[in-house]
Amino acid sequence: MSRTDVETRETRETRETRETRETRATFRFDAIGAPWSIDTREPLDEDARGAVLERIDRFDRVWSRFRPDSLVSRVAAEPGTWVFPPEASPLFDLYRTLHDRTAGSVSPLVGHRLEDLGYDRRYSFVEANGGAPVPPWDDRVRWDGTSLTTRIPVLLDVGAAGKGYLVDIVAGILGDFGVDDYVVDASGDLVHRGPEAIRVALEHPLDATMAVGVVELRNAAICASASNRRAWGQGLHHIIDATTGAPTTAVIATWAIARHALHADGLATALFFADHATLANGFGRPFTFQSVRMLGTGHLEASTPFDGELFA
Repeated sequence: MSRTDVETRETRETRETRETRETRATFRFDAIGAPWSIDTREPLDEDARGAVLERIDRFDRVWSRFRPDSLVSRVAAEPGTWVFPPEASPLFDLYRTLHDRTAGSVSPLVGHRLEDLGYDRRYSFVEANGGAPVPPWDDRVRWDGTSLTTRIPVLLDVGAAGKGYLVDIVAGILGDFGVDDYVVDASGDLVHRGPEAIRVALEHPLDATMAVGVVELRNAAICASASNRRAWGQGLHHIIDATTGAPTTAVIATWAIARHALHADGLATALFFADHATLANGFGRPFTFQSVRMLGTGHLEASTPFDGELFA
């Protein structure tokens, strides 16, 4: 298919999405370093907006490796046993599954490695140390469902699934306020609830003006990840293979669709290191998800089934 055909399709999808959203209310804000939007039938009241922002800040105070006052920063300062809030259990459980299904490539212990590469609290983007594998999970930490015991100081980074999880948490708050028709979009991590499906374009990782496909999304989440989203230096980006300590190169973009954004976000990262079938086998039934990934060659792979259309 020609570039013109793709641009025409993308233009149509963008117009349809815009026309739909013009009849809805949108709450926009910045959080955890990214623009967010919440589209609803009616404007969110002040209490709902306040609850969303307060909950995001509370999540950030636990999980941000960029905040010196966060729990993650305290864990990085010295070894010990650290009690985490109840929200930690689904997140760590998912990391454990993805760690095992990717033979250790996905790990929440990559924080220090990201800092070495320059993705640090100052956003220096200057590589300080050469590549080195991240120690295996069981060599450094133990999670018992409530507390994390660290044998040495470790810097957690939950960027592989944390933003998607926060999208789910925000969606839960909307439900608490009686909102049942919405789209929460956290810059690539999106969850939809409501009676009418929406069409979501899959942005080309090398050209943001183009789409490589489109999906129909209804009462589900879609999360995307691409190696160009946070890239700096020569071949440096935020998607680290923990088994080598180096940015991955074989896959350059992924999309995962699941019921919840926690799983979609984590799977979008794991797809850089394992194929759809390998990851699907790590979850018990009736869990299902769909996926697309673009290889470094530009080739697109889609799961079967896939509720959408690829343009190339």
